[in-house]
Amino acid sequence: QVQVVESGGGLVQSGGSLRLDCVVSGFIGSINAMGWYRQAPGKERELVADINSGGTTNYADFVKGRFTISRANAKNTAYLEMNSLKPEDTAVYYCNTNGRNWRGQYDAWGRGTQVTVSS
Repeated sequence: QVQVVESGGGLVQSGGSLRLDCVVSGFIGSINAMGWYRQAPGKERELVADINSGGTTNYADFVKGRFTISRANAKNTAYLEMNSLKPEDTAVYYCNTNGRNWRGQYDAWGRGTQVTVSS
């Protein structure tokens, strides 16, 4: 079984910064991609950014230039550095990972961490 745990959310003023951490543990095997998604009240869950095993990154247009995703493969950890935060960034942020272990391919989600940006 693969576990995903996010941390680092909180309340911040508009223009502020936060860093989210995502730690993957369990029968990990080989991790492929790690990504951050978010879901605001009444809205669909949407991709924020992801990064593959080779370090190639992909960002949603609404965070380009403000957020940075990175990963530490040796720690099975992904990070999301969020700068110039806006009230519209308020959402629950979820970490997702996919890979392959002895049981086959997996796709796992964390429970999410709340990010609230006040105006």
